[in-house]
Amino acid sequence: MKNIVLIPGDGIGKEITKAVTDILDASGANLHWIECKAGESAYKETGNPLPEETIEAIKKHRIVLKGPLTTPVGAGFRSINVALRQKFNLYSNIRPAKSLPNIESPFRAVDIVLFRENTQGLYFGKEHWVDGDTKNHAESIAVVTRDASEKIITAAFEYAKKNKRKKVTLVHKANILKLTTGLFLDIGKEIAENYPEIEFQDLIVDNMAMQMVLRPQQFDVIVTTNLFGDILSDLASGLVGGLGVTGAANIGDDAAMFEAVHGSAPDIAGKGLANPTALLFSALMMLEYLNQYRTAEKIRSAVYTVLQDHKEDCTKDIGGQGTTESYSEAICKLLIN
Repeated sequence: MKNIVLIPGDGIGKEITKAVTDILDASGANLHWIECKAGESAYKETGNPLPEETIEAIKKHRIVLKGPLTTPVGAGFRSINVALRQKFNLYSNIRPAKSLPNIESPFRAVDIVLFRENTQGLYFGKEHWVDGDTKNHAESIAVVTRDASEKIITAAFEYAKKNKRKKVTLVHKANILKLTTGLFLDIGKEIAENYPEIEFQDLIVDNMAMQMVLRPQQFDVIVTTNLFGDILSDLASGLVGGLGVTGAANIGDDAAMFEAVHGSAPDIAGKGLANPTALLFSALMMLEYLNQYRTAEKIRSAVYTVLQDHKEDCTKDIGGQGTTESYSEAICKLLIN
């Protein structure tokens, strides 16, 4: 039985986490949950949005399933999510976006997996005031290193190879940011030579954004830098129905965190309106990380069946008339029968 650090999070976090753990337990997944605190609720209770007990549990067990967190204003962390990624060097952010049955979207047959470098770039937040207390002149520094670039680009190609994907698209802005994203592009071209069976292309980020909304079906695996990945991964989610139906993984060499990337939605917390699909799909990525592929596929099949044949049990945001509980119960019923 594998120990998993479970961080329910804030707002709707507890509701969707319960739904997801109920589904995983019903599937027979061989998991043991170790519940820990983080976020606004942890800050209110302990004065620390990321308690030491939580950090120690992650150090010990190395795998986390995390609900949405609210970052307290002025509590010391720019983002708890970013802090966790950096602390455990979870350099690879993986965001699949795949068309689902009966989910409203103008696009069909989208099947994209985006790899985002998670520790550097402009998103790293290396900023300073040039003029001190006057605060009229601020600068941000984008950090791109060969080591980090090689890791994320290799991860994207290895994923493509393992999953029989045909193409990797590297996204950059090397026409303007010649040193930073130029380095990223050069390393991508070097690594692509080691995978001759996989088609490689590179696109400038603005063209990429346009191409994704014109014909997203042309893309397979995408790899890019931190800030570009932050933007394009949300765009990709929008192609298939939004952040509520797409999962996410943050993976390093010896630790991994699987999370819902949508907000904590405190305005609907406790009302049974929250959709657990994003966190559930993140949990399926966790099962695959643990080599429980058969269980992950069994759950995915049950979700597709509910979306297709039991729409009335789904939450309202995905076209149903049900609640968080009715949706998860419908999936559990299929898994148990």
